[in-house]
Amino acid sequence: MEYSKHILKNGTRVLLAPMNETETVTVQIIVKVGSRNETEANNGISHFLEHLFFKGTKRRPSYKLINELLDGTGGISNAYTSKEETSYYIKTPAKKVELALDLMSDAFHNSLLRQSDINVERGVILQEKSMNLDLPQRHIWDIFEEMMFYEQPMGRQIVGSEKVIKSIKRKDFINYLSKNYLPASTVVIVAGKFNPEKILLLTEKLFSQKRKRPLRKLKRTEQLQKKAELNIFEKKTDQTHLVLGFHGPDLYSKYRYAESLLSTILGGGMSSRMFERVREKHGLAYYVSTTTERYTDCGYLAAFAGIKHENVTKAVSLILDEFRKIAEKKVFRKELKKAKEQMKGALLMGLESSNAVASFLGNQELYEKEIKKPEDIIKQIEAVSEKDILDISQEIIKFKNLNLAIIGPIFKQQEELTKLLQNFK
Repeated sequence: MEYSKHILKNGTRVLLAPMNETETVTVQIIVKVGSRNETEANNGISHFLEHLFFKGTKRRPSYKLINELLDGTGGISNAYTSKEETSYYIKTPAKKVELALDLMSDAFHNSLLRQSDINVERGVILQEKSMNLDLPQRHIWDIFEEMMFYEQPMGRQIVGSEKVIKSIKRKDFINYLSKNYLPASTVVIVAGKFNPEKILLLTEKLFSQKRKRPLRKLKRTEQLQKKAELNIFEKKTDQTHLVLGFHGPDLYSKYRYAESLLSTILGGGMSSRMFERVREKHGLAYYVSTTTERYTDCGYLAAFAGIKHENVTKAVSLILDEFRKIAEKKVFRKELKKAKEQMKGALLMGLESSNAVASFLGNQELYEKEIKKPEDIIKQIEAVSEKDILDISQEIIKFKNLNLAIIGPIFKQQEELTKLLQNFK
């Protein structure tokens, strides 16, 4: 993977990744600002702002005009907001790269943020929030992270509070933009088929408007938990959905790849320990899997599952037992080898498109000290030993780190579940 890095005079970072084997190009902007940058008084503003990005500029005053230009190329646009970043991208045929860059720059610097658009999107976002409540597989993660990061910015929902969504004004967006959408927090990535020299000149022209300003220092997320916690969100559902997880290392931990392999062994596919035991052997779950999440100053390892209501206690017991077992004894060499091949395959297959390459490079530039190429990451994956897996397991899998979030009608099993958590050592 070839790329070049350039820093504009205002501090904006630009990454150019030519890919001659493709006929597409992706222009992506990632800003290091998300829901953790918010306060209780403006919770949801990052996500709301994302919704307004392509709604119109002085040069292109309507979203219809922007969409017609993009549709006329066969291109697509999209955006997302997370806890720590907001991202926007346009993907077009390679010959339309200049238009894609111009559209992105125009929206980034000149969005009108009209009150009429704010009012329309207010309704859309309120509907999105309501829909999340009706999707227990999605909503369970909000409940879980609220538990993990209790009363801290990282625990707030990305979509925001209903009160803020209903009351937020145009001046709030303008103020938030000026404080957070800064050159030092912005990375522009172009990946695909293009002329690097030509595109660099155009990027310098289009993204040099804003002046340098220092970044605001954020309060560090603390691990405040002292004992295992249980939170049940009672709701009539077809099955019970749960997330059971532990506080884990942050993005910069030396054990990051060991933790990912640990997660893969436990619940990373249909041959994983939890899938085979909970679903295949006992038939207790429709789905069961594990994942890791690593932020800049916190993280977690979690199992998640959809379970028949009457089987919740038994399933939780089995999941806890698998966590306990992997923290007591080294994994099998064959098992670790399979997990490594799985991770390496997922990494390589996930980099086949221009938008995937753009995100891969952009996120590393935003958070890492240096950008690792796929081959560098593969070397680090290969270097993980059975002892590393045991060490990180014993560091993470502890009673005081444990949280269990549940959505479903768990009226009779609460006492049993509480005892299970209390007895976990």
